[in-house]
Amino acid sequence: MFSKNRFESIARQKSASNYTSTILNENRKFSRSASTTSIFLSHSHKEKEFVKFAKVFFENLGMNIYVDWADETMPESTNGITAQKIKNQIISVNDKFILLATNEALASRWCNWEVGIADPFKLPNDKIALLPLIETSGAWNGNEYLQIYPYIKESLTSTGEYYIWYPNGECKNLKTWLKG
Repeated sequence: MFSKNRFESIARQKSASNYTSTILNENRKFSRSASTTSIFLSHSHKEKEFVKFAKVFFENLGMNIYVDWADETMPESTNGITAQKIKNQIISVNDKFILLATNEALASRWCNWEVGIADPFKLPNDKIALLPLIETSGAWNGNEYLQIYPYIKESLTSTGEYYIWYPNGECKNLKTWLKG
């Protein structure tokens, strides 16, 4: 698992001097590149800074990132239309589903609902993963059911290499998984 500080450091390194030009902004502008793979990023709205880091991280791997609050078509206040649009993004529009698994996200009703929506459509097709971020001074305490999902982890031996680790102990290179 990544510590929050380590993940921030990786994102800043990947973006170097372009960091400020590649982050999501608060005025609900959202653009997509010509990538063939897109990721629905489930997250707590309380941790927008880490969403920005995740956006930089995945875009540097050539992926599109969908973030609901950056979608100009979303209602200003959450309602049933919001839920339907999010459900459609998870099931039909985005190829992969990644939960930015922080303690805030695990406490969020929306994040847990989104995982429940993604599970039957993405898990059987190897298209769901967690990106767990722990506090630097503590441990990431997840809901036990999340142990059935693969998660993203940095290589212990190769800087800049990342893997998907499966509950059965197998692993796959993150770049390979993202393109599959």
